[in-house]
Amino acid sequence: MIFGRSERGKPPVEPVTLKILVAGGFGVGKTTLVGAVSEIRPLRTEELLTEAGRPIDDTNGVEGKRTTTVAMDFGRITLREDLVLYLFGTPGQERFWFMWDELSEGALGAVVLADTRRLEDCFAAVDYFERRSIPFLVGVNCFEGAARYPAEDIRQALDLDEGVPLVLCDARDRESVKEILIGVVQHAMAYQADRRQTVAT
Repeated sequence: MIFGRSERGKPPVEPVTLKILVAGGFGVGKTTLVGAVSEIRPLRTEELLTEAGRPIDDTNGVEGKRTTTVAMDFGRITLREDLVLYLFGTPGQERFWFMWDELSEGALGAVVLADTRRLEDCFAAVDYFERRSIPFLVGVNCFEGAARYPAEDIRQALDLDEGVPLVLCDARDRESVKEILIGVVQHAMAYQADRRQTVAT
């Protein structure tokens, strides 16, 4: 099916558009995730890492990384004819965190990417969304050569609430990323429904 068209004889469907953030530490795979699934050419704001930034750019565990996102990544994916997601990848380095408040405005939910080699790097993102009551899912990006741990062990290490989904993923694989996005939409919808019910009672 072509985006914006419907079956013959039926009027075009006006899709619902939802905003999803992709957050996490430096070098965890946010830009890769957005690029793997976006149906448009992703907008990227990457700059080369420089010698001047070496003292504050911690590349331990991601020594091959040569660029960093300084504003955001942007992509789009149509999950169904009537449902389109806009993806906003946040910058991972602390000196660019001031962008998060603007990027999170109007977001339905978020994906927090984690790397078991640098698990502490995603603490700030987890804390950010918890404090602002933005529903999120943790996606553990399974890098080649990284140690594998049971999901429950990672959940305990991150001190996640029971209701926060945690899934293993490959940020390079389109189908894996689609499953994550479907999961965060479902989680966010359930979270909003629970809040409405709580307010109503």
